[in-house]
Amino acid sequence: MAHIPHFITDLALILAVAGVTTLFFKKIHQPVVLGYIIAGLLVGPHVSLFPTVMDSEGVRTWSEIGVIFLLFSLGLEFSFKKLVKVGGTASVTALVEVAIMFGLGLLTGKLLGWTSIDSLFLGAILSISSTTIIVRAFDETGVRTKKFATLVFGILIIQDLVAVLLMVLLSTFAASQQFSGYDLLIQILKLVFFLTLWFLAGIFFIPTFLKRARNLLNDETMLVVSIALCLLMVLLAVEVGFSAALGAFIMGSILAETSQGERIELLVKPVKNLFAAVFFVSVGMMIDPGVLQLYAQPILIITFIVIIGMPLATILGSLLSGQSLKHSIQAGMSLSQIGEFSFIIASLGVTLKVTSEFLYPIAVAVSAVTTFTTPFLIKRSMSVYTFAEKRLPKKWINSLNRYSTSSQQLSAYSEWKELLHSYFINAVIHAVLIGALIILSRKYIHPVVSELFDKPLGGNITAIVITLVLMIPSIWAISIRRINKEAYSNLWLNRKLNRGPLIAIEIGRIAMAVLLVGLMINQYFSPSVSFLIAVVAMAIATVLFNQKLQAFYDRIEKRFLSNLNDKEHERGLKQEITPWDAHLATFDVQPEFPLAGKQLLELKLREQYGVNIALIERGKLSLISPDRHERLYPGDKLSIIGTDDQLARMKDVFENSPHETSEQHVNEDEIALQNFTVTRESPLYQRTIRNSGIRDHAQGLVVGLERNGNRMLNPESTIPLEEGDIVWIVGVRNRIEEFFKGQSK
Repeated sequence: MAHIPHFITDLALILAVAGVTTLFFKKIHQPVVLGYIIAGLLVGPHVSLFPTVMDSEGVRTWSEIGVIFLLFSLGLEFSFKKLVKVGGTASVTALVEVAIMFGLGLLTGKLLGWTSIDSLFLGAILSISSTTIIVRAFDETGVRTKKFATLVFGILIIQDLVAVLLMVLLSTFAASQQFSGYDLLIQILKLVFFLTLWFLAGIFFIPTFLKRARNLLNDETMLVVSIALCLLMVLLAVEVGFSAALGAFIMGSILAETSQGERIELLVKPVKNLFAAVFFVSVGMMIDPGVLQLYAQPILIITFIVIIGMPLATILGSLLSGQSLKHSIQAGMSLSQIGEFSFIIASLGVTLKVTSEFLYPIAVAVSAVTTFTTPFLIKRSMSVYTFAEKRLPKKWINSLNRYSTSSQQLSAYSEWKELLHSYFINAVIHAVLIGALIILSRKYIHPVVSELFDKPLGGNITAIVITLVLMIPSIWAISIRRINKEAYSNLWLNRKLNRGPLIAIEIGRIAMAVLLVGLMINQYFSPSVSFLIAVVAMAIATVLFNQKLQAFYDRIEKRFLSNLNDKEHERGLKQEITPWDAHLATFDVQPEFPLAGKQLLELKLREQYGVNIALIERGKLSLISPDRHERLYPGDKLSIIGTDDQLARMKDVFENSPHETSEQHVNEDEIALQNFTVTRESPLYQRTIRNSGIRDHAQGLVVGLERNGNRMLNPESTIPLEEGDIVWIVGVRNRIEEFFKGQSK
């Protein structure tokens, strides 16, 4: 009989034991991740009940592949557009929580007498909650349709990005054993540079490739192509000094923006599950029960910090961001555990050989305990809120409610804000592209062309000319391109005082372009010569090629935006809308649905259930704020706004669970929620909602009304609007903004 390599027998042992333990954990309704860890403990070198893995190095190699696929899958669920859309509330909450927990972890490590590097890694481990555990707990407790769940998912998105940043920074610190503010700034700028560059290049090329090859990409070839792209980005990330996990995460985020993102996620899932299982088993193999017993006291202390500190930090951040006390407490008590990212950060310390042996098993033990406590804390969150509301002074409660309401008010339209934001984004994007071309020129173009000339001067000039030609579109965009023309014209014409700052901005743009060109030329000539060549080159390009550059740039921008929005165009419009306790959930009209074919007028959903239908998706047709005569047909997808209880009743009506409209389904540019305050000068003053013109002019639907501190969700259309009323409208974003802007004039 042929000899079987140890790795195959080890893999058979790992999967067999993991299969049994995960079946048991499924039976007792616990996350399978814990089953994998227990399986690793059983087949590891520290427990003799089962045969032991022979080739530990081989298992470690496969576990590293598991990390790559795990981060790739997280990237597919992440996407950069979703990061932009989670809003300030989730961002502020997540950053406050991460800062507090990182500080608590660092302080705890120091008080326990650990080294600085162990304390730093502990802070990072305690900063990140577990997406896997939270999703599982939400399913088990039935709270995925609750409003606070949307906030939690937004926080998890920010935490994922912070975790990636922490991995980069900790890797840098581990390599140099020195960490200063300058090092931190350089690493952040380097990360931002490459993230922006990879995202721009990825969105420009990859969606186009996938669309043109669509007919050739069956499930098999799509899986192979996706994994190939993932591994290529892994190689690229390692080449520029980042971790393999970061490269996998970035490629997943890029593919998530394509119309094939969900398909790729589905195809990769079995591969990810297999290799992730090996990774989590390898986590368990590193646990020494003797170490756990020896460090029982630190484990209890750190577990207490996670269970108490993380919810309190989240509650504080949520309140600061403008959330109500109820939703802050519910979100805080959901984020009370550590999980897969904490394992990855802990394994990073082991791989780099900079952390002590006890830190890894301690992190796993804390994760195991907090996993069991998470569902209990989620279920008890309403009781904690009720207790807090009764015990806190009434004045505090009223102040929190006023702060929450005022933070959700429509911010004043500022043309300066819009213009500066547009200029900033334009400058960052094209500065990154120019920086990439400078690096490309120095490392690849110049060495190649230098071989064609006997003297260095010829090679230098040729490299400069080629690089300048490639840089021209970006240089033109930074210095000449008109951005947000309407806002610029209004600012220039409305007040003469605006003209000075506007001229200064234009001069600054030109100076920035000259500086970037000069930096490129300075690699080959002196600064004075470089500056002169830069000015002359820009002047010639502007005079001779302005119109052609405009047309060329428009084509590039159109293609980029088309690729960026391709996913939304194919999927349609869905939006999370959250006035007070109301939010949006979607329901499918099944063929056997007894109310199919009836008009909304006949259904009387508002009268019977207090909800509103904000959107009907019918194939590629999207009906926003449908009128009362619209009918429901089998296959329709309804986006319904209501409270948790109202949507729960709608779930019973439709006899199937709603698909939560999380950040994965947001198209913020099309449908949105806005509010405004009625004044005596307002044309809406003393008009009823029905006669206000909101539906006709803003294509909007009134879903909330606040009067003298009293809030009415989905108010009657016969209610007249009074001075001081705050009216909440859902509808087409552009029309609502025009409607508000018209009133403010």
